[in-house]
Amino acid sequence: MMEAPVPLEEPLCTSTAAHIATVGLPATRGNDAGSFPLTPEGAARLIARGFAVTMESGAADCIHYTDADYAACGVEIGGRAKALGCDIVVYLPTPTASDAALLKAGALLFTNMNLDNSAVPALRALLQRHAICVRLDNIADHRGRRPFADILSEVGGCAAITAAAAMLADSVGGKGILMGGVAGIVPCEVLVTGSSIAAIAAARTALGLGATVRMFDNDTYSLRHASGQLGHGVAGSTFHPRVFENALRSADIIVATATDHAPAIDADLTAMLKRGAICFDLTGGKTFTALQAVPLNYNWQSMPRQPQQRLCITDCAMAVPRTVAMAMSNAFAALFDDIAVCDGAITNALRLNCCLRTGALTFLGKCVNARAAALLGVRTVDINLFLQFS
Repeated sequence: MMEAPVPLEEPLCTSTAAHIATVGLPATRGNDAGSFPLTPEGAARLIARGFAVTMESGAADCIHYTDADYAACGVEIGGRAKALGCDIVVYLPTPTASDAALLKAGALLFTNMNLDNSAVPALRALLQRHAICVRLDNIADHRGRRPFADILSEVGGCAAITAAAAMLADSVGGKGILMGGVAGIVPCEVLVTGSSIAAIAAARTALGLGATVRMFDNDTYSLRHASGQLGHGVAGSTFHPRVFENALRSADIIVATATDHAPAIDADLTAMLKRGAICFDLTGGKTFTALQAVPLNYNWQSMPRQPQQRLCITDCAMAVPRTVAMAMSNAFAALFDDIAVCDGAITNALRLNCCLRTGALTFLGKCVNARAAALLGVRTVDINLFLQFS
């Protein structure tokens, strides 16, 4: 009797589609070691679009993800030099000159570097490498909206009130009180300057915790919009001197956000504040001129402070880096979709995407941002001229 044929394994030739571009995620170091731009899910979305992602080992420790979490999503784990040598590099703080020198010639760097004297060595190195540097906070669409800057603003506003509630409830270094919500007890008063996304986020969070909220802004249209978003629980006003000073005297928490014509809270106004008032400066340290600023990502719980001590807190968004990473992952997914449409061609992406052009600092050896050019002492070149003739 003839035996039935047995199927055998046969090798099959397969091919892997070429990647659009490589994306590097180096770890942040030093004072900025608490920030990272992408969660594993965010990196997976980039890989699904055809990008190859390389991450420096241990880079996501600050947001409590392991290398294995990223490797399971298809991310290659490597050294710092390999992450910095990719076609596109995402590094949020100001890079060092040595890191900038490791970039591939003509690479695209996404960063949120501070445009001050500390950025000069990095900018010079980027020009020498002919790198294209795009500052995320400067990216704006045709309606003037800034997706990455708005993310940090909204997170910062929420984080400020959340931290304030914890500080007030601290029975050792704080007053040992709740912000509100208890029958028969007058709630805490929260004063918010400005009516932007950060101000609305802070006010909404404070209302949710039972506080009384007052909002000040000279832009009545923006103030009207914020009142419509928040309801009648928020008392809105322009910066009338007597009204503003009375609000300062009774406020337990002051949150300063970016707005035009807001008065600086100098030594005279600071003297009006309650003992133990907690101030949050979301304007980059420009509002509370008489108080020493302390970053919120600093371990404030271990600070030797008294319940009557006034505090000025900055960098609120960086206190919750995982939330920032999750929110930024959504924004990066949309941004990299636009780059993928151009098959990873960075110059084409800049030519077709006006949002990217607004954020460009350097382009192929030339400075294309006025503020960066002023720091370097060079002339600004219009990036549109490069893109038109390239």
